[in-house]
Amino acid sequence: MNGKADLGDAPPPDVGPARDERPAQSGGAAPDEAPVLDGAIHHPTRLTLVAFLSACDEAEFAAVRDGCRISDSVLSKNASALEAAGYLHVRKGHVGKRPRTWLSLTPTGRRALVRHLAALQDLVDAARGAAGSAGA
Repeated sequence: MNGKADLGDAPPPDVGPARDERPAQSGGAAPDEAPVLDGAIHHPTRLTLVAFLSACDEAEFAAVRDGCRISDSVLSKNASALEAAGYLHVRKGHVGKRPRTWLSLTPTGRRALVRHLAALQDLVDAARGAAGSAGA
């Protein structure tokens, strides 16, 4: 072994649960709690994918690939991870004789994005508060 842990696509250790395993929070985390980031969408590629899909009801695979500027294999791998988390729905069909795949966020996926963005905003607010109090 080379002394380095192979973390693969594992989320960082400070990342919270991927599903609705935590209570809903309105207005962010309580002052004594750290914001909870969503491990299933924290990865930059998955966050890009979820953000892209949040702007539409459904998008064709190639449009998502091109819009997110990623390869077919990267999109497929990350779509599978988001589908396993219950955040993404994959629909397969045909246009004429050509097979097509469409991707859409589930309602759970849309809520997860909103919570994740709120947690990121909580981190920004905490940093601004700390910077403000340090300068006072």
